[in-house]
Amino acid sequence: MQKLSVVIITKNAENHIKNAIQSALFADEILVLDSGSTDKTCDIAKELGAIVEHQEWLGFGRQKNKAVELASNDWVFVLDADEQITEQLKDEIIETLKNPISDGFQIARLNNFFGKDIKTCGLYPDYTIRLFNRKKGAFNELPVHESVQIQGKVSKLKNHMTHMAYETIEEFIAKQNKYSSLNPKKRNLFKALFSPWWTFFKLYFIKRGFLDGKHGFIIAVLYSQYTFWKYIK
Repeated sequence: MQKLSVVIITKNAENHIKNAIQSALFADEILVLDSGSTDKTCDIAKELGAIVEHQEWLGFGRQKNKAVELASNDWVFVLDADEQITEQLKDEIIETLKNPISDGFQIARLNNFFGKDIKTCGLYPDYTIRLFNRKKGAFNELPVHESVQIQGKVSKLKNHMTHMAYETIEEFIAKQNKYSSLNPKKRNLFKALFSPWWTFFKLYFIKRGFLDGKHGFIIAVLYSQYTFWKYIK
């Protein structure tokens, strides 16, 4: 079996980091790269046996590349502090690394919004490459919405990880306001006026957000608002 490092970037993640690390204890190494936490994030990580390194914030893509670079093993799984590897995914990862058929693997993500797991609104399976051989891939250096670029074969694993996306509406608004400022899109008044309506229609009707009741409605409205911010700033 190929040795595995799970890498996590953090800043003030004391509410989630314990669950994230505990879900990854099967790995040969857990490396946390912190960018200036003032809470108990680093203490919790060390108590659970993780290696904790420090790096001033570089932007999402560059920060994750730095964490991957610091890992001891070529095979890495990049986990966010508010995510967890399920037991089913853990077993699949272990089996996959006995004889990897690809250089990178996409993982589905089940997002939890305001206390409810959401499989509508286009939020599931939400595939991204998280397990990969660092000799064959790295993150692009976008300031937000970064992704892994693989020079080789990519496959999908069957099981998902979980993501505690947002606990409150206030948290969603604060984070998406920040993301909309980081997004490199140019100001476009036309898109700011009309894209939010299309976003709501797509998420609530085409992506069947209505099946998740009030949660689906709220998510569609909030993402419409984010679309407006993205094009008006």
